[in-house]
Amino acid sequence: MTLTNPLSTPLQKNGLAAASRSDASDSDRFPIVVHSHLRWDWVWQRPQQFLSRLSKRHPVLFIEEPLAVAGLSKPCTKLREVSGLPNVRVVQTELPGELFREREAVDEAQYRLVQQTLAGPLGQTFRRPVQWFYDPMAVVPFGGRMDERVIVYDCMDQLSQFRGAPPELVRRERELLAIADVVFAGGPKIHSAKKEFNSNCHSYGCGVDVRHFGQARRADTVVPADIATLPGPVLGYFGVVDERMDYDLVAQLADVHPEWSIVIIGPCTKVDPATFPQRANLHWLGGRDYEQLPGYVKGLDVCLMPFAINEATAFINPTKALEYMATGRPIVSTAIEDVVLQFADVVRIANSREAFIGMCEQALAAPDHARTGRGMELASRNSWEAIVSRLEGHIDDALHSQEKLEVRAA
Repeated sequence: MTLTNPLSTPLQKNGLAAASRSDASDSDRFPIVVHSHLRWDWVWQRPQQFLSRLSKRHPVLFIEEPLAVAGLSKPCTKLREVSGLPNVRVVQTELPGELFREREAVDEAQYRLVQQTLAGPLGQTFRRPVQWFYDPMAVVPFGGRMDERVIVYDCMDQLSQFRGAPPELVRRERELLAIADVVFAGGPKIHSAKKEFNSNCHSYGCGVDVRHFGQARRADTVVPADIATLPGPVLGYFGVVDERMDYDLVAQLADVHPEWSIVIIGPCTKVDPATFPQRANLHWLGGRDYEQLPGYVKGLDVCLMPFAINEATAFINPTKALEYMATGRPIVSTAIEDVVLQFADVVRIANSREAFIGMCEQALAAPDHARTGRGMELASRNSWEAIVSRLEGHIDDALHSQEKLEVRAA
């Protein structure tokens, strides 16, 4: 008898074989198995916002992409619970660095480790899950192989255009789009690109925790000492610091107005901090905890989105736009397409570095309270809870459609 390597065969959904299972009626309590290229403990953003809320009703297994470890003798797994979120478990897999010479070896090792993790009682908790993908690279080892009821692809970024993207990412994403039962796109532009490959594609930008970021407007919120003592006005950015930032713009802003303090808050990735422009009035503070951000924004006079216009930003829909709006601060951005499409009546949008600096000057000299008012109203209508409720509705529709197919097959 010849055994077929499942990684070398076309991906197929396996739900039709499960027509007689009795748990179809439990779709409202479905478990979720997530495959993510982002670490749970990194920047708190879209995956954590969605899944922390979904975990109130559904157990969540968050599987991070495998980590290459030099000198490691054999693959290993770490499983842990998340403090304050008892329904969320995180799986971290470490693989010997030499395995990464062949992607198939990485795929199969990752699959085996996850199957070992699910042996025993944990496997019962995550029996017949909804598989939820952020990482298209995970579709080969896991798509159609977890006895899943439904596959969800939450496409928050055009990852193939990011620095260091694997060459096979485009092909694997096409495979994922082909088998996904429902696709969520992170903004209008990326929705237009993905709906060509999956008709059940829905545009959902990011939401905002209005109560959390609204703390920036409270009198009793304390501004952290590292910006409270800076000479004003203070203009700043929080978020990931990577190839999407226009570093020349940041430097020019600091040079044109040496009396301003420019603050950049966030962890850096895929860029060398040694190359960052250095000025006396330019402050690279590094990462800060999500809980601290309202205090930092309270210390800002203008919130900045100084993104470069390049391949990595062609499809971004910045989470921070609505977060800034909830703080009631003026916002100045470069001309990111999704920002232009969605927020032009709230955010000042510049088409050049000179215009960006001029708009910062305007925001300080003549605050536009109508703009900030519209921003706070827009933020109030886009809570994470409201978006998650709509996402669940689409997943329920997909589950019920799958159940009907299973009954017909039976």
